[in-house]
Amino acid sequence: MFIDTHCHLDAAEFGDTQAELVSAAHAAGVNRIVVPSVARANFGIVHELCERYPGCAPAYGIHPMYTDGAQPVDLLALREYLARPDAVAVGEIGLDFFIDHYDRAQQEYFFVEQLKLAREFDLPVLLHIRRAQDVILKHLRQHKVRGIAHAFNGSRQQADEFIKQGFKLGFGGAMTHSRATRLRELAATLPLESIVLETDAPDIPPDFLERGQPNKPEYIPRIAQTLAELRGMSIEEIAQATTENALEVLPKLANLAQCTRKGQAVAVRG
Repeated sequence: MFIDTHCHLDAAEFGDTQAELVSAAHAAGVNRIVVPSVARANFGIVHELCERYPGCAPAYGIHPMYTDGAQPVDLLALREYLARPDAVAVGEIGLDFFIDHYDRAQQEYFFVEQLKLAREFDLPVLLHIRRAQDVILKHLRQHKVRGIAHAFNGSRQQADEFIKQGFKLGFGGAMTHSRATRLRELAATLPLESIVLETDAPDIPPDFLERGQPNKPEYIPRIAQTLAELRGMSIEEIAQATTENALEVLPKLANLAQCTRKGQAVAVRG
């Protein structure tokens, strides 16, 4: 069984096909899906989706690319959602210094305030990081939270620093591309206990999809096969290890009953 630790199930690209997406994922052996939010406007949407579909768990947070339009009052709304028992993480949060026109000071303000909330509620964080690894590491050393460095694409030295801070590193579709040599080297050589699987669906499509096709949580086993080949392991070993890693860093996922294949009984939260 597998866990997709990062899937935007509410994305516009999916329309109203969430039931089919979740059913296909369960049939493929993906029995848990973490659904992060990106702004106050979709906290409620993510909450409702995860209530409706077994095996789906919400994370609530304000994405750095949405901070320009965010207000401090949004943090009060976030706090209310994080107080709910269904929240498994604070996310998607972080810093994005790749695009120049985003206000870096605004990003850092919301990032730090959300790290404080993660500490307050003892929740892990799902980090968005683009060209900001060192700044993010500086804040993590100050605020001492754990979590997942989503779509990790830094150096080995930076990877080691995130691991030292108690983080798992998210690997997904980008790893399947043969030209991603540095990323594939990291996937092959990092400690296995530091790796979790994700899709970031509908984004970061793996190499086996035709151009323009959306990524989906049902592709996690095929992504895992790449990791197995890179490490010279069986896919069963990868499934067991990455599931254990995800449950370690996102312990509230253990409160979700495992979902069975389509057509069989499904137990929801226990």
